[in-house]
Amino acid sequence: MYALTACRRSLRRPLLILGLALALLGGLVVMLGDRTARPASAAQSGSVGDVVFAVHGGAGNITRQNTPPELEAQYRAALETALRAGAQVVDQGGEATDAVKAAIVTMEDNPLFNSGKGAVMTTDAGHELDASIMDGRTLGTGAVTGVEHIKNPIMLADKVRTTSRHVFFAGLGAELFAIDRGFDLVTQDYFFTDRRWQSLLNAKGGKSEFNFGDLPPTTGTVGAVARDGQGDLAAGTSTGGLTNKPVGRIGDSPIIGAGTYANNRTVAVSATGTGEFFIRQVVAHDISTLMDYAHMRVDRAAQGGIDKVAALGGDGGVIALDHDGNLATPFNTTGMFRGYVTSDGGVVVKMFGDE
Repeated sequence: MYALTACRRSLRRPLLILGLALALLGGLVVMLGDRTARPASAAQSGSVGDVVFAVHGGAGNITRQNTPPELEAQYRAALETALRAGAQVVDQGGEATDAVKAAIVTMEDNPLFNSGKGAVMTTDAGHELDASIMDGRTLGTGAVTGVEHIKNPIMLADKVRTTSRHVFFAGLGAELFAIDRGFDLVTQDYFFTDRRWQSLLNAKGGKSEFNFGDLPPTTGTVGAVARDGQGDLAAGTSTGGLTNKPVGRIGDSPIIGAGTYANNRTVAVSATGTGEFFIRQVVAHDISTLMDYAHMRVDRAAQGGIDKVAALGGDGGVIALDHDGNLATPFNTTGMFRGYVTSDGGVVVKMFGDE
């Protein structure tokens, strides 16, 4: 009996040490989180690696069945134009914020998208535009909402970022700021397109908005994320909102942390969808927080953000680019206009959910 007791005592200490070692190892795994799941240089599951630039053009009921081939070709060409505009800035050593602006301006000038020239209409058949931009290096931000006479809202948002101690201007105040900074204003008829007029009439009549050359109201918001040669991140978003929206309604696009966010430590995010749900979940910042505090990979953090939107009954998607060049593009609709450029110059454009 004495020998058995002594044997148990002799085994107790090494077993205790082994148990402590296993506990410490488990804690280390938790601390490292998803970062232990892959080499730092490898693309993450659910994401694309080595990306320097990406855009989206909105999410919604985008399927092969409801998209005429001519329209599909137009959207793909427009997305490629935006991608090349942004990537060119990066290739030439420009800053991530400049790349974001360059791409978004091409989409604001294209009536295919719900931003700038192609903005949807409010209940009174007017146009109220929103935009925001964020620099991941400095956390500098600029945003405008409810502007009615600004051709390229993303440029005004960036002017707020670079020339004002404030970060957010609305309506008349934003346009007075624009005049003070030398912007030329345009009349409301600049933004008018017949396809948006027909969409408004359909919405007021309780009909589906879809017809040839048009897509549902959650489609069309544009955004871009970039990683420049210095490794700095940036994100920007621009939109006309929702068709038949109440005058004065504001969605997530101009709200830093909801529709736009960038931080060199984590990720650059631009969102699209029904903004009210992205605001409630503070989706763009939440993705960054999940990466920063929970050490999640960008694909899992971005999917988590979209899942939270879906849990409230909302729809949409995000593009999220981390500091290592990994891009995630989750969405919970049938499709999302999206594309990216890799460091070797490869350009990829996608529209449908099965791509």
